[in-house]
Amino acid sequence: MTARRVHTWVALVTLIIGLPGVANAYIHLAIDRPSGPVAIRWTAPRVRWYANTTAVPGVTAAQFQSEVAQAFTTWETVPTASIAFEFAGFTSAIPFDDDDLSVFGFQSEPEMDRVLGATTFIVDTITGNIIESDVFFNSIFAWSTSVTGDPARFDLRSVATHEIGHFLGLGHSAIGETEMRPEGGRRVLGSGAVMFPISLGRGAVADRTLQPDDIAGVSDLYPDGDFRSETGVISGRVRMNGAGVNGAHVVAFNPQSGALIGTFSARDGTFRIGGLTPGPHGIRVEPLDDADVDSFLDPPGVNVNFQVTFHPRLIVAPVGGANASFDVAVQPK
Repeated sequence: MTARRVHTWVALVTLIIGLPGVANAYIHLAIDRPSGPVAIRWTAPRVRWYANTTAVPGVTAAQFQSEVAQAFTTWETVPTASIAFEFAGFTSAIPFDDDDLSVFGFQSEPEMDRVLGATTFIVDTITGNIIESDVFFNSIFAWSTSVTGDPARFDLRSVATHEIGHFLGLGHSAIGETEMRPEGGRRVLGSGAVMFPISLGRGAVADRTLQPDDIAGVSDLYPDGDFRSETGVISGRVRMNGAGVNGAHVVAFNPQSGALIGTFSARDGTFRIGGLTPGPHGIRVEPLDDADVDSFLDPPGVNVNFQVTFHPRLIVAPVGGANASFDVAVQPK
């Protein structure tokens, strides 16, 4: 077995591991290999995790464990996914040690003054199996376990829910809108996924609840028995002047439920959005121009110089299958 540690810094800064040659709904973290990308995922029937004993002002070790456990439950109870977790106990081991323990805990990282939390992995670089994954929460920030949130502190369970998405092998979702702050950085105007890479801010607790894009992502990576047969797929290609567009954000909108599920086009412009409720969907294609591209994809070659485009007709996701591939033609800015 060949193992190596790979990093994904999350919440406000991230590094995505590999861009798939054919894009799927949401982004799965992957190892690039000559034969193509290999998605990283757990293969054990129950994933064991440990809580570090370090406390911070306002959060005891017991409260920390409880909030993380509830965040795990949020993912474990997705009805269309099959993944389970087990709390293995408290430990003095710290995140990011190569010790065969998947540890969650607080650490002070003052040089990472815009990073709320981060997830790292040790993976088998042949199979993509996750061997160990650690998650840290930056104790330079003030944290809260309040049921309704604390306007002066970041909600621990919300950030834990986001980080556990990475712990499972999910990348970032681009379903959200931001604007630049006068003092620097970005403010979230709206988010449609827990896996959106920028925090909603102090006091916000909305990210305790998974959105359709998060649910489709974890279900596609760890499907239950009926997931693929009961959902549909939409696939196509984004083109500009006849050539494929790399890194376009493609979103399927369900007009009946309002659900948004997104993906990114691959280097040749192709995309695939799975886990859709069967039926008609609107398709929107937009450039990744309101956030840092490297929060989602490897920047080289990603095209952001085109206009937002809506496909002129609804596309039907058939139950248990995929539509006939179609093109979405976009225009330069």
